Amino acid sequence: MMADGSVEQTARTISSVREVGREAWDACALAAAPYNPFVSFDFLDAIEQSKSVCPEAGWQPMHLVLEEQGEIKGVCPLYAKGHSQGEYIFDHHWADAYARAGGRYYPKLLCAAPFTPANGPRLLAPEGPIRNTLAAALAQVCAQMTASSVHVNFVNDADKKALSSAGFLERTGIQYHWFNKGYETFDDFLGALASRKRKAVKRERRDAVESGIKIKKLIGEEIEERHWNAFWIFYQDTGARKWGTPYLTRTFFRLAAQTMGEKILMIVAERDGEPIAGALNFIGADTLYGRYWGCTEHHPFLHFEVCYHQAIEFAIERSLHCVEAGAQGEHKIARGYEPVATHSSHWIMDPGFRDAIARYLEAERQQGEEEIDILSQYAPFKKC
Repeated sequence: MMADGSVEQTARTISSVREVGREAWDACALAAAPYNPFVSFDFLDAIEQSKSVCPEAGWQPMHLVLEEQGEIKGVCPLYAKGHSQGEYIFDHHWADAYARAGGRYYPKLLCAAPFTPANGPRLLAPEGPIRNTLAAALAQVCAQMTASSVHVNFVNDADKKALSSAGFLERTGIQYHWFNKGYETFDDFLGALASRKRKAVKRERRDAVESGIKIKKLIGEEIEERHWNAFWIFYQDTGARKWGTPYLTRTFFRLAAQTMGEKILMIVAERDGEPIAGALNFIGADTLYGRYWGCTEHHPFLHFEVCYHQAIEFAIERSLHCVEAGAQGEHKIARGYEPVATHSSHWIMDPGFRDAIARYLEAERQQGEEEIDILSQYAPFKKC
């Protein structure tokens, strides 16, 4: 107990979520928000144990832990990074500008779910003083290790408020999410679309499987080893084309299957009994998160069917509120996904560089708001 009667708090960093353990970590995560797979112990542990994140990959885990009298009250998934890959909030031009000015941008700190452009809690603690202390502690860790900055990506509204109060700069982006407006069947959803858009979706779904393709939605033990082996091939192909090198190792998928099986939905397209395409989704408390897609055969509209239409169908079946289908993709609008703002928060150590970033972000936010307004006009729903 401090002299003023307050309880002493201690913030420290750890090199693995295992130093906290599943029970304590998940208790903090669930105190922050309903279940989100990407800040769960099992997801972050699989990322670490599979060496998908490690110092050699430019990701050094140094998770933040806040304690009161030895009891863990809050945690943050935190990484020291030597590059800006795998984040989906792009700051490469910030790094280039700072280097041209004679500064050293790396290492920087990243508070996020690795390789995952999905919204969720990052300050894993109940809303209030503990969460505010975590936000302030992130800046303190940055100063202690002489990093250039701290970046908290894809934050929810509660975290955005706490981080803003701690002096973090706000940044917005755009994603496309589908929202369940009380639909009981996929046909109910189609009924909400304008006639021309409804016919287009029906045609896409029909044409996607006309070559004898069968679509399966698999969860947990329904996902057999042959499906995982096929999906690894799909993932490698997509990763090699998009990023040059896939971020996740094969071991990650094996570990995730073991510990998160009932929270994983694999949508598989088969032809003649053999998988030819697939999408991997994670199931949250009220949201389905579409994460990875790949294929070995290309068929018209198959990507839309496996990644978007089937995800909507599953969300309706499970009474989920939302489908987050990952980064980018204006083509999602025609399939019923709506443009929404995403948020990240940034602490910049150098005062001059911070001022420049603040001016840039103000203009970027205004541009993003205008873009969402324009994109919303192309929504496929009936006009009231």
